Amino acid sequence: MYSKHFGLREAPFSITPDTSYFFTSPHSQEALNTLLVAAKSGEGFIKITGEVGTGKTLLCRKFIATVGPDFVTAYIPNPYLEPRTLMLALADELEVALERDVDQHQLLKSITHRLMDLARQGKQVLLLLDEAQAIPTESLEALRLLTNLETEKRKLLQIVLFGQPELNQHLQANSIRQLAQRITFHYHLGPLSRDDMEYYLAHRLRVAGYGGGRLFSRSAIAGLYKSSGGIPRLVNIMANKALMLCYGEGKQQVTRRHVNLAAHDTVTPQVHGLRWAWMAAAVSLLIAACGLTWALSK
Repeated sequence: MYSKHFGLREAPFSITPDTSYFFTSPHSQEALNTLLVAAKSGEGFIKITGEVGTGKTLLCRKFIATVGPDFVTAYIPNPYLEPRTLMLALADELEVALERDVDQHQLLKSITHRLMDLARQGKQVLLLLDEAQAIPTESLEALRLLTNLETEKRKLLQIVLFGQPELNQHLQANSIRQLAQRITFHYHLGPLSRDDMEYYLAHRLRVAGYGGGRLFSRSAIAGLYKSSGGIPRLVNIMANKALMLCYGEGKQQVTRRHVNLAAHDTVTPQVHGLRWAWMAAAVSLLIAACGLTWALSK
């Protein structure tokens, strides 16, 4: 809607996890480095946690794109699956051919053969599970048993868990204490700092093709950080709405007022931690519609 007005090729603040917009803040770069080092170690489970909206899915996709040709990655975005269905999802990701009514024994045997075949080709297999806090306990135990498969030198399967902080509580269950002991690498992905958020905005605008002067005023950036807490998803949502408001008024720079209106329409802080409840976007949509009508009538 506003891309042409600001000289952009595309909207810069989409919440879709596009790896071309991956921003190497200290947190995200350290997390990516942790993943790369852990993957090369070839042992145990890897765990990445972070609050809602801190960029875990984008980090996961960047890791997949970065890890290199010696790795085979299996990605399951929604692991809220009972053990058999989770094994079927893994088999599908590994391109394992299965009979229509395959039993549990043959399913595990087929997966094992595929893992052995990939190991003979010199490939390491990584299973990446997003939203891992939702994995049922029985399915986590099934995954642990899969990681028992190994050659004389290394594991046949390495598992990376991406989840909200609730995952840590989930892993404290006595029934899966053996799995928790196998987590050899862990990183908690935090929010952006005030300075990092300013660089983050500039980075996304640059990737989207912006070549002009300061688009967000200093006071707008201060307001955006105060309202978002540095959570990238909230930064994107509010920055996008602020740009819509600015465009609707025919202005060329986002002000603190635009950000405050966008923030008021977007989030309300809750009592506990950096958790947010998204409000309905009726006000912003109305403002944007009015702004678009105004712009088209010029």
